[in-house]
Amino acid sequence: MRVPMVRVVRWFALAMFWAGVVAQTPAPEKATAFERAVVQEMSDVRVGPRAYAKHLRELRDDFEGTLWKRPGRVPLRTDEGVAALDEAITFLESVRPVGPLRFNEGLARAARRHAQDLGPRGALEHVGADGSRLSERLNRLGTWQGLIAENISTGEPEARQVVIQLLVDDGVASRGHRHNLFNPDLHQAGAGSAPHRDYRVVTVIDYADGFVERQ
Repeated sequence: MRVPMVRVVRWFALAMFWAGVVAQTPAPEKATAFERAVVQEMSDVRVGPRAYAKHLRELRDDFEGTLWKRPGRVPLRTDEGVAALDEAITFLESVRPVGPLRFNEGLARAARRHAQDLGPRGALEHVGADGSRLSERLNRLGTWQGLIAENISTGEPEARQVVIQLLVDDGVASRGHRHNLFNPDLHQAGAGSAPHRDYRVVTVIDYADGFVERQ
């Protein structure tokens, strides 16, 4: 059976139209080396906490009261001084290792979007400018299972420093960032970073038992 020429022309025009739409749609932004390194660093400390405690011990001599004089960087005024560092060391030397974290591109995308929302506003909270919470932001991108959690780090441009900040958790009485990092029910994570108005850089880490991004 012959296909009418008009139908062929219409089909070709429609195909060309959608090809143009696809060509003009930017590909989803992939995680940077830094963002992947943050997740790998967290995974390393979960698997080998005792070995990681050695990194923290090397920092003790950099404290002068509550002032942390990090080599090559502007001194940082902490709330608790070396006491919080020592507590983190004790924790790492006594905690049982938990399983590694698997990097998840969808979680990284959700984390980056939140970081990009926080940065220009100089904000640090877990609620977006539109009032969205973590579960809502993940629902926009895919489907999550089990437990979810979120950590936020500020001012640290290196993956190891991000993780040390979360481990020490200076000034956070609950040590909630540390507990999230070592939660055995969280198996996947993604990190997203963006410039921050007040702290130069903000890094958001989203965790989940499981997350499947919508294609």
